[in-house]
Amino acid sequence: MKYQSVMDLHTHTVASGHAYCTLREMARVASDKGLELLGITEHAPKMPGTCGEFYFHNLKVVPRQHGNLELLLGAEMNILDENGTVDFGEPYLGKMDVTVASLHTPCIKPGSRDWNTSCIINAMKNPHINIIGHPDDGRYSLDYEAIVQAAKETHTLLEINNNSLNPRCFRQNARENDLTMLRLCKKYGVSVIMGSDAHYYEDILNHSRSLELIEEVDFPEELVANSQKERLYPFINKYLQNGWTL
Repeated sequence: MKYQSVMDLHTHTVASGHAYCTLREMARVASDKGLELLGITEHAPKMPGTCGEFYFHNLKVVPRQHGNLELLLGAEMNILDENGTVDFGEPYLGKMDVTVASLHTPCIKPGSRDWNTSCIINAMKNPHINIIGHPDDGRYSLDYEAIVQAAKETHTLLEINNNSLNPRCFRQNARENDLTMLRLCKKYGVSVIMGSDAHYYEDILNHSRSLELIEEVDFPEELVANSQKERLYPFINKYLQNGWTL
């Protein structure tokens, strides 16, 4: 198989307020599915209904190894303004294993194409932001060429979000936007990561729709971070803190 995935770094538990499984349930299913890495990225506090700051502060008590499965615990940050401000600064951000930053309508209203693009690019300039989540939502018009070039410069992963491609999803024009982004990433040699955005255990490692687009554009396998843990290390807080260099 040309494209494979040993990880899923964008998932949620009941702590996020609108997801429906516990951390233990998610870890058990991920292990049963043969994953090497599971990222649990709860919604950060500006998202209505999610957990508060102390939840993230106390992630240190959770064991990171569950048999052959390694857990990466962090947050899906909300991008809050054109300066790329997110919910947390130091010391929280730097201590998280993994961070995703996303535009969410309950936290930031869509603006002009240039304004939306600035929101994401400035978030990517934060050295503790590892992944831009679902940059495919057509409600936020984006300059994808600028986004991809900024991802290359800042060494940030761009997500191909499987949930965005679900016909029931409220995000708009995700397929067209993902194809545009993938073609530009292929042109400029920028890595992507497939994420399930699972809010229930059955969706862990569900990358089927993302995979269809990656295959459609004949995307270089070596630029898909999911396929090997070693491809992920230079992008993620936990490994950068342990001495991996860009």
